[in-house]
Amino acid sequence: KRCQKDNITFHPNDTVSYREYRQYHFEPSMSVGNESDVVTIPNMLVLGAAVMMENLPYAVRLMISATFKTFNEGPFLTKTVGELMWGYDSGLVDFLNKYLPGMLPSTGKFGLFAEFNNSNTGLFTIFTGKDNIRNVHKVDSWNGLTELNYWRSHQSNMINGTAGQMWPPFMTKESTLPFYSPDACRSMELVYQRPGDFKGVPLYRYVAPKTLFANGTDYAPNEGFCPCRQSGLLNVSSCRHNSPVFISHPHFYNADPVLLDYVQGLSPNEEEHGLFIDIHPQTGVPLNVSIRLQLNLYMKRVSGITETGKISEVVMPMIWFEEKGYIDGPVLTTFHTNLVILPAVMEYMQYGFIALGLATILLASLAHYRLKRDKHDGDITPDENESTSTEEKDPLLHDEMD
Repeated sequence: KRCQKDNITFHPNDTVSYREYRQYHFEPSMSVGNESDVVTIPNMLVLGAAVMMENLPYAVRLMISATFKTFNEGPFLTKTVGELMWGYDSGLVDFLNKYLPGMLPSTGKFGLFAEFNNSNTGLFTIFTGKDNIRNVHKVDSWNGLTELNYWRSHQSNMINGTAGQMWPPFMTKESTLPFYSPDACRSMELVYQRPGDFKGVPLYRYVAPKTLFANGTDYAPNEGFCPCRQSGLLNVSSCRHNSPVFISHPHFYNADPVLLDYVQGLSPNEEEHGLFIDIHPQTGVPLNVSIRLQLNLYMKRVSGITETGKISEVVMPMIWFEEKGYIDGPVLTTFHTNLVILPAVMEYMQYGFIALGLATILLASLAHYRLKRDKHDGDITPDENESTSTEEKDPLLHDEMD
């Protein structure tokens, strides 16, 4: 993944606007297979559309099923990894875009990440922090909006925190990491887990709380993100053209255990499936980041659409992905030198100067004491000589009288 900010514009009110463009490239050395590998997965186009159409009249559903058959679209799809990721040509997609415009997220090829590649995350306007460092990178608006319109409550629609690339400095263990994610269509907040270090640089690790994707029953503040299913699933249909898509942690980590009963091969654990951001607390700069999310499709049997067969009602994992990054090379060296070594040297020098000052005071006190003692000894010596001289003269006088 390569990201580049463009259309950068500074404004008089201590804000700056930009668009971040992203491109994805296949890297064979970091992959266990090739983009040409062939896989079979549930057909999101057919099964997703079936759920979306379940409340339409029965006759309409029969027509939809006939349309699927016309284009040879069934409940499962066999394509290469590259086609599934970045899109493939489909007669059904062309038909839907022509007669039902706006139903699909893209007007070209259909793929899991077709709309993300060579795209941007929207127009962000953030605070520079020049006038108030506590506002650094805080989102002022996104696509001109200060509040979203996807969700059912004001709290859920709020755009909170930063754009997710840095936070205000001088963080504590009580601090949280709020940020707005355009891909998740909502603001999220991570919480402190533990201290640590990254290649010698101290850090605080922040993770997603279990309540992040909890449903409204288990966690009342999330009621605005409903309609909900089991805890651990975020319904993003409201910002994904009403398609029955849910976001979760990989392998349904931190989700309701009942979700594991419908899918074989899942084994959730924090080490492999939890997301985290490691922050240098004094600067608010991320040092090591791993964002792991899973894309799921809600499927069920829909009468009239024979392609759904006897499918049980289930939330089916389609793909999970990890976006990770860390600072390295000259940037890490500069960071370590300026924010670890130099402060440590300054601290040791501080104690060194204190010790030197105390030693100087002690030596000065000793010198003063010795000087005062020598002066006192010098004042007493003449008196003793004079007294001795007197004692010697008295006996001589007595002898002469005798």
